[in-house]
Amino acid sequence: MKAVLLTEANTMPQIAKVDRPLPAAGQVVIDVAACGLNFADLLMTRGQYQERPELPFVMGMEVSGTIASVGAGVETLRPGMRVAAFTGKGGLAEQVCCPANCCVPIPDAMPFTEAAGFLVAYGTSHLALNNRARLQAGESLVVLGAAGGVGLTAVEIGAAMGARVIAVARGPEKLDIARKAGADICLDSEGLDLRAELKAAGGVDVVYDAIGEPLATPALRSLRPEGRFLTIGFAGGTVPQFPANILLVKNLTVIGLYWGGYLKFAPQTLTDSLSQLMDWYAQGRLHPHVSHVLPLDQVAEGFELLRSRKSTGKVVIELAG
Repeated sequence: MKAVLLTEANTMPQIAKVDRPLPAAGQVVIDVAACGLNFADLLMTRGQYQERPELPFVMGMEVSGTIASVGAGVETLRPGMRVAAFTGKGGLAEQVCCPANCCVPIPDAMPFTEAAGFLVAYGTSHLALNNRARLQAGESLVVLGAAGGVGLTAVEIGAAMGARVIAVARGPEKLDIARKAGADICLDSEGLDLRAELKAAGGVDVVYDAIGEPLATPALRSLRPEGRFLTIGFAGGTVPQFPANILLVKNLTVIGLYWGGYLKFAPQTLTDSLSQLMDWYAQGRLHPHVSHVLPLDQVAEGFELLRSRKSTGKVVIELAG
């Protein structure tokens, strides 16, 4: 079958032929309809991600599709069911094999292209804001990188949770998308004095940072006493180095969030979060934004959209209709 294979770090993955998978006990094989791309995929090509699969490997962290076959002991899933799955790798292929407990049934009305980019982005933001930062209705939330894959979901979920949402992104087009997702205040990051703008807005209670520097430190300094700073990622390329005295004087908390890590130490937390999100989707409260849907032979263009930060919301590779 066709698959996107990474054979060497710091090179672009290539389309190649690989064997079709067979499910072991507790596993399922999915006929992949679509695969969502993530910034983490770019880090994996450089060998810079938390998880470093042994080379060569098939790329693709999250998919949607139809169950093709199930292994021994799988009782909750059956062939023909529509699912989304966090696979970690292997998703950019015509079929992928993964543990059954990594799959989430999706509503009949949910397009595969939306489902393919749903789990990681929405799951990250919901777990970060709800479980880790304990965001409360009426609090102020600033989202750095507010039009990106995870940032846009943070805007939408923050608004759904009753927060005042301040979106920071580059350019009027991206800010307009954030505004439509529920942002109350939109700030253009180009030439922005972020600390001054947030101070003028009355300060913030929670920072959601998927960018890193140069926005992270001024956002931290804008937090109110007992504010929370969520470290989500470093798409800007520079990891923040915060002075501890700022944390001490203002009683601030810096909170890390690696969504995939919960699969290992608290999988039920992920299951509960995703169940809540699927309910919200079914109720029409969430509206996934997919800016680009590309065929498999344009996967390199998809990665470039992420690298150049020209996409908004999610980039999805479609493998079947």
